Order: sequence, then structure tokens, then C-alpha cells
Amino acid sequence: MTWVARLTRSCPLTALSQELVRFDMQLMQHAEIAGVAYQQGELAGCEVREYLLEKWHRTCAYCHKTGVPLQVEHIIPKARGGSDRVSNLTLACGPCNQQKGAQTAAEFGFPLIQAQAKQPLKDAAAVNATRWALYEALKGTGLPVETGTGGRTKYNRTRLGFAKSHWGDAACVGASTPDALHVAGMQPLGIKAMGHGNRQMCGTDRFGFPTRHRGRATTFLGFATGDLVRARIPQGKHAGTHTGRITIRQRASFRLGRMNVHPKYLTRVQRSDGYAVCL
Repeated sequence: MTWVARLTRSCPLTALSQELVRFDMQLMQHAEIAGVAYQQGELAGCEVREYLLEKWHRTCAYCHKTGVPLQVEHIIPKARGGSDRVSNLTLACGPCNQQKGAQTAAEFGFPLIQAQAKQPLKDAAAVNATRWALYEALKGTGLPVETGTGGRTKYNRTRLGFAKSHWGDAACVGASTPDALHVAGMQPLGIKAMGHGNRQMCGTDRFGFPTRHRGRATTFLGFATGDLVRARIPQGKHAGTHTGRITIRQRASFRLGRMNVHPKYLTRVQRSDGYAVCL
């Protein structure tokens, strides 16, 4: 994209006009590029691999090992007429891939692999529908919102040398990820969904028989189960300052960790809202 100044006799500078030029970026980087290579950029194969990692739970389909390098493997080998369609792909560790060789999954002793490969990802479909609803809601706030694929996130994370983590992925989402991110000394803020308790009306023993009644009241003396509190106990074996989340009772004795504490010693730090901050 360039700007061109147009000069005329009547007016030295009439206007600035925008000139849009479409450059062949792949040809500029690789002068010999041709054919199908035009359809494969730097992210070629990344999306398929991310799909397979989700589908097969980041596990070798044959020996079920996790935490090892996984290779994309053809269930029916290409030498036997197998295709590159995703329904014919799975993940295998190096030793299993070598041992399987040119056998089909059934010949290798895993006839159920093909059936599992064709199973739909119903949970992923539900997440896809939810994420776009969330995206539209965020756009409605007027704030700048950017999206990116899992393959691009992994590409950015690898390019920047980040280890796999939730906060690291969040920093690497989208095409605007810079060439350098300085994260030394930064502490990510984690928020954990805690829920709002349960509706169990009585407590049970380990055999499932009811042993105690649970009242309907959800608060007592202004406190609720799940409130984050600070307890300053002046004396006794638990003397000192303690911080944590409480479980209320309908009497002046709450549970804080493994001890009982009187509400008069408590100061609320955060009201129970279903979430907890994890530092």
C-alpha cells in the first residue's frame, strides 16, 4: 500500500490518493514456488494437527502414552491406497509408527481405531457454537476484539519459544502477536470457577445413608459458604491470622480449613460469587 501525490498546473497539490497493490508474498519469499505449494503457507498442517490432538486427547492411539512427541499417522497407509483425509489420520508415538509400518490399523491389531476416527466431536461442536456467541457479545461492547485459530496460536507460541500454558496461549492468540513478548517477572492472574455449593438436603455416610440434615438457609450473620475471609484469633491454639474460605453453620461456629472459628473474628475479603482468584 502506497500513497501518491498528484500535481497539476492549477493546484500544486490536489490530493493524496491511495494506491492498492496486491503483492505475491509467497513468490517474493520463495521464487520457485508453484502448484499446490501456493495453498500451503507457514501454517500448513498446523490446523489438522491441532484437530487430531483434540480428537485423540494428545495420546498415542496404539500404546496410549502421553507426554511424548506424537506423529501424524495414516490408519490405512498411503502405500496401501490410504488418503490424507482427516478421517484416515491418527496420532502415534515414534516407536509405534515405526512398528506399524505399512500395515493397516486392523492388521496392526487395532480394528477399533478406524471406528473411533469416524466418531464426531459433539462436544467440540457445542464449544464452537458457544464461542461465536461469546465473540458477538464481546464485539457488542465496542472494545477491540481479535480472534485466531489454534494452529496460529501454536505457531506464535513456537516462534516465541513459550512453553505450553493457558496464559502463554492467551498471549499468542491472533495475527497481531508481536515478534517479541517480554514476560519475565510477570505473574498471570488465574480465575477458577468454584460453583455455588450444592442442593443436597442431607449429609450421608460412606454407604449413602442419611446422617445429618442440611438447612435451607444459605447465610448466617451476614456470611455465606464460600466467602473468602480473614480470621484474627486473639488466643488459643489457633491464635493468629488465617485466610481462607468458610463453610457456615446455623450457629456461631464456622469451618475455616480444619478449624472452627467464631464469626466475630472474621472479616470478609471477597463475597462468594462462584469464582476464586488463583495466584
